[in-house]
Amino acid sequence: MPATRGEQFAGLTVALVTPFRNGDIDFAAIGKLVDWHVEQGTDCLSPVGTTGEAPTLDHDEHERVIAAVVERAAGRIKVMAGTGSNSTREAVRLTRFAKKTGADGVLLVGPYYNKPTQEGYYRHFAAVAEAVDIPIVLYNIPARTGSNITPETIARIAQLPTVVGIKEATGLLDQASQIAALCDLTILSGDDSLTLPLMSVGGRGVVSVVGNVVPRDIKALVTAFDAGKCDEALRWHRKLFPFCRDMLGVATNPIPVKTAMKLLGRDTGELRLPMCALDAASEERIRQTLVQYGLLR
Repeated sequence: MPATRGEQFAGLTVALVTPFRNGDIDFAAIGKLVDWHVEQGTDCLSPVGTTGEAPTLDHDEHERVIAAVVERAAGRIKVMAGTGSNSTREAVRLTRFAKKTGADGVLLVGPYYNKPTQEGYYRHFAAVAEAVDIPIVLYNIPARTGSNITPETIARIAQLPTVVGIKEATGLLDQASQIAALCDLTILSGDDSLTLPLMSVGGRGVVSVVGNVVPRDIKALVTAFDAGKCDEALRWHRKLFPFCRDMLGVATNPIPVKTAMKLLGRDTGELRLPMCALDAASEERIRQTLVQYGLLR
């Protein structure tokens, strides 16, 4: 496998949920989740991203979650803090905070709602990179942001020395292939079900939602492929595919994964509006998915 920048973020990063209890962040539960992921062998945690319901956290809460995860991690597991925003000033502020707390890197989503031009994307990421000396992993998810960062723009952004990787969540293998051809960023899948296909065209791992539930299995897939055990990686892909489909297809992320964690006794399942709980039929579908996978009896 050719060397890429951002090798420290290859493998399994879990996009960590933010646990709530009675409307407030459950910091005790965050600590337990960090400890559990250390035990499970997760390589890196990414708090306060899409899965962490960052859009519904106020500024103080966002910072407190980053600080809590970094403190509990205590060097036992890497932390790639979500510090993206549709405001460049806010992204700079959050990234400075992550650097101050000791995060290993940051995950910067493309500005959402604004729909910048490609030049605007470049200037946004360049402003953050120039303001804060910390490894940056880009996050391109047009389904959430409203527009795509093109491979050519990503290659231009990649010339910034602190930009080391990209979470590729367009769902397009052509785009991932173009990125791999144009620059040496570490490419991480942003879609659990596409982890193996993306690794086959040069990806080095995944920023996983389903890893909140089955991190060992996701890591087994990634490790097998990295070791050249393609048949073993394909077996894991086939086992995980229907599970990933239901965890990400029943409703908007992170509703299904939080429901699964509730059913497994790992979370309250509480969400913040405008996210809301599944109806009974959809929750039963998640329950059956867990049963079929062998996680519930």
